[in-house]
Amino acid sequence: MSETRNPVTISESAQAHFAKLLEKQDDGTQIRIFVVNPGTPNAECGVSYCPADAVEDKDIIIEFGPFNAVIDPESEPYLEDASIDFVTDQMGSQLTLKAPNAKMRKVSEDASLRERIEYVLVSTINPQLANHGGKVSLIELTEDGIAVLEFGGGCNGCSMVDVTLKEGIEKQLIEQFEGELTGVKDVTEHKSGAHSYY
Repeated sequence: MSETRNPVTISESAQAHFAKLLEKQDDGTQIRIFVVNPGTPNAECGVSYCPADAVEDKDIIIEFGPFNAVIDPESEPYLEDASIDFVTDQMGSQLTLKAPNAKMRKVSEDASLRERIEYVLVSTINPQLANHGGKVSLIELTEDGIAVLEFGGGCNGCSMVDVTLKEGIEKQLIEQFEGELTGVKDVTEHKSGAHSYY
């Protein structure tokens, strides 16, 4: 079992919540934080109980005061910048798990422009489009710095796609990659019809 720098932040309220839950479990039970289907569009982050006999030698152990969090090495790069919080509002209490890098591991600052754009699309832009059943992917990066994008899912055939592209995505990408990216172009054929919905 190795100790490492901590990729996950657990708020004090979430730590107290886990500590209370673990009191009712067998001695030595910890929590396991994991990503199912890491690095894919279907990646899901989860938390479960981890009995003492389920901890493996290769697991990463992170100490949080009253308990330890156990992370498997396969999930660890995808949990970079993940956060767990326990929020109470009018609707009651709930545990919130955010793992911005679950679908694609964080790329380094010196990665190619294409890799960095793909990372922003997967980690930031597609989660916003997913609310509308849509997604966008990078098809090509031209020599003069134009990102050629293709919309899919609910975005295909949507009359608001030009506004989404110009006001949202293009603005966000050009701001983020100032001096490297000059524009964004859409190659999707937006015809309404059966193919517009999955």
